[in-house]
Amino acid sequence: MQIIQNESLSAIKNKIRQATEQTVDPVVVERVDQIIAKVRENGDQALKDYSQSLDGVSLDDFLVDQAIIDQAYNQLDVGVRQALQTAAENIKIFHQRERAESFEDRTVAGVVRGTKVTPLARVGIYVPGGTAAYPSSVLMNAIPAKVAGVQEVIMVTPPQADGLNPAVLAAAKIAGIDRIYQIGGAQAVAALAYGTETVPQVDKITGPGNAYVAAAKRAVYGQVDIDMIAGPSEIGILADEDADPQALAADLLSQAEHDVNARAILITNSLPLAQDVSQAVERQLLTLPRQKIARQAIDHNGFIYLVETIDEMIALMNEVAPEHLEIQLKNPASYLDRIENAGSVFLGKYTSEPLGDYFAGPNHILPTGGTARFSSPLGVWDFQKHIQYLSYDQLALQRDADAVIALANVEGLEGHARAIESRGTVND
Repeated sequence: MQIIQNESLSAIKNKIRQATEQTVDPVVVERVDQIIAKVRENGDQALKDYSQSLDGVSLDDFLVDQAIIDQAYNQLDVGVRQALQTAAENIKIFHQRERAESFEDRTVAGVVRGTKVTPLARVGIYVPGGTAAYPSSVLMNAIPAKVAGVQEVIMVTPPQADGLNPAVLAAAKIAGIDRIYQIGGAQAVAALAYGTETVPQVDKITGPGNAYVAAAKRAVYGQVDIDMIAGPSEIGILADEDADPQALAADLLSQAEHDVNARAILITNSLPLAQDVSQAVERQLLTLPRQKIARQAIDHNGFIYLVETIDEMIALMNEVAPEHLEIQLKNPASYLDRIENAGSVFLGKYTSEPLGDYFAGPNHILPTGGTARFSSPLGVWDFQKHIQYLSYDQLALQRDADAVIALANVEGLEGHARAIESRGTVND
């Protein structure tokens, strides 16, 4: 890994901004627009055509039969099934703490005001296929929706010539997903957003995917809600001289192996540690099964930034705003309050990032590309909406009428003022 040192903080910040900048490929956008238009026009037939041309799979029916799901669950390795069940329980327990509650306020005489919290009716979750199968993403998408009380959760995932991954199907059963469709890419997003003869329209689409999926989610936003525009996987690590370079290298590679555009960043104030981690990354790469992918990610987006103080380390990491942040410093919890921008934080040398990816409970669908500056992990709040309500009695309206009319007149909206006056409440 490249070690960057003897540079000003401003120069390093500029490098970080460039490295995390979100870009949109106009060629991808144009192609995605064509796919969406075709799905809107031709519905299921377009989905069949794209399944054949893009995925190399010929399908007459996209819906996965329940018997296939049950078979995958029953035949899955017992250890894997048990791990999925335990992970699901951990995720459920964690997300149950996120549920918002309706409230009503009667502190002002004659006025009742409140918020009604209600779940979305139907959501679609996208589970990637491609270079790897992600049963963990099934759990992370579906369980918060179920905890929120969503009536129907629909899953889409790219078709595979030899059938869908059994662990993905088993995870869907464990998570309580209602329907599974073998559809991938931008065409799956379009089908969920607009509906087809067999795929119902949803209210929200969640889940990460490739550049085409991200562009499609961006394009249909407004027709439906989305969780976020997911970019490449990221990890940032803050570490001092006492950290284990072998463990740091392994954690950096745990994200680099996701895809060639993944980002792996270490910020430290120890040159010996930086050198040891860089060497350890090179050694571990030699035996990593996804070496080719991780190699490109490390070469293009893997950096070790060397600065003088922990204060500078934290300031820079807040600029990175990483998807995953490990704090491997002495007394790591003491720095949590100083972290302003991160998707999910992992405290201490025993809290390796994959614990969050798979098992512990916090969600692994996180803001990327610096968007942790203003957005949050996927949670129950993503599947609930808030409806406000208000009730005035006559005396309360008489009391507040003059103030409302005055504000309406200041804004030049006479109709608003007349709506109040029409109730005969203006105080002479």
